[in-house]
Amino acid sequence: MRVTLRQLEIFTAICQEQTITGAAGKIGLSQAAASQALAELEQLLNRKLFDRRGRRIVLNAAGRELLPEAVQVLDRIGRIESAKKPESHHLHISASLTAGSYLLPPVIARFMRTRPQARFRVDLGNTEAVVESLLQFESEVGWIEGRVHHADLREFPWKEDELVIIVPAGHRLAARRATVEDLANEPWVVREKGSGTRAIFESAIAGKFDLRKAPVELGGIEAIKGAVRAGAGIACISLAAIAAELKTRQLQRVYTPWLDLRRWITILLHRQKYVDSFLRGFLDYCGIKLPPEAG
Repeated sequence: MRVTLRQLEIFTAICQEQTITGAAGKIGLSQAAASQALAELEQLLNRKLFDRRGRRIVLNAAGRELLPEAVQVLDRIGRIESAKKPESHHLHISASLTAGSYLLPPVIARFMRTRPQARFRVDLGNTEAVVESLLQFESEVGWIEGRVHHADLREFPWKEDELVIIVPAGHRLAARRATVEDLANEPWVVREKGSGTRAIFESAIAGKFDLRKAPVELGGIEAIKGAVRAGAGIACISLAAIAAELKTRQLQRVYTPWLDLRRWITILLHRQKYVDSFLRGFLDYCGIKLPPEAG
């Protein structure tokens, strides 16, 4: 018996779903059939591919080594099978909140005017979630704030973004230049751990002041803006995310020229993910020109 495409398909589905039950439902098999296929694959390869942790199963070192190879095989078979079909125009993107909510949508909209047949799915999450999605081959390309320096991912700087300190209308620091002591004494509304925005902000203030008072931690930009408007504290978010509120003066900037809050929005690709012509074309539209051998 040799390794089959079906076994590889089940293996990659289990990697993505992290449960055999979820993988079975995703590809239309019974749980028993999926379990049997995984057992046969592990027997053929003479090694376990997952560690069992309760109901969840987690890739071990052998599984992590196999996953990129399995995805490449399935990608290439998919291209062979679709050779006589119309070219696929579907793209699955994983993006951090700032990029996915404020920077990517207008780019996608303009691109679709030139390619009406294009179809996009954009999943939003923090930087850690985007990286994990790419490493599990759940999405094809990612947009994050900052950089990650992961050995399995290629990074392409896309455009510069600026973070700003915001306060509610009427705040004592509104439209003023703040000192270190001013910011140190304010209550803060911060993004969750794993957020690129939070990582860049904490890096910028390191050695200048600590977040002595950060009573509110939120996992969304709109939630943070709402909390600041309600007076829960001040915050640091992307300038792109508050353009409307600045115009209406619902929120106002605090000026901190002594803080470097610039960052790059970065595009991520898995090194072993095949880049088809549609993805290549969209990246080219975004100003990212891949070398001919990429993908």
